[in-house]
Amino acid sequence: MINNVVLTGRLTKDIDLKYTQSGTAVGSFSVAVERKFKNAQGERETDFINCVIWRKSAENFAKFAGKGSLVGLEGSIQTRNYENNQGQRVYVTEVVVENFSLLESKKIESKTTVDTKITQIKVVLTVAINKVIHLLVAHTKTAHRAVLT
Repeated sequence: MINNVVLTGRLTKDIDLKYTQSGTAVGSFSVAVERKFKNAQGERETDFINCVIWRKSAENFAKFAGKGSLVGLEGSIQTRNYENNQGQRVYVTEVVVENFSLLESKKIESKTTVDTKITQIKVVLTVAINKVIHLLVAHTKTAHRAVLT
């Protein structure tokens, strides 16, 4: 039987990295994957696929990938079930990731973050310039008085 999954998409949030009682790392996350076809409105729909990754791979993935990262994933589909607190049977289907690839260089700061930093720099420079102008005016007045006396 073949159970092989290959996905390319963006992480919907940071990886939820936890450790089992025996100390094994496990990371849970979902990836947004665009469908190949367009709907009736001419737009591509997106599937949100739940994934899990284990051990050192989970730690490395959590360290180097985060919300919005474009990733390639290889693994297999797994189904499991459990009984929740209300006594209901819950079924879960997820991709168990065996290999991952980071498909873009480290995420560039968003335009909003850059704009915020530019605004902060402008405020600091404006305050500094105003202090310099104030000092120059004070110095000029002092020098002008010295000349007059």
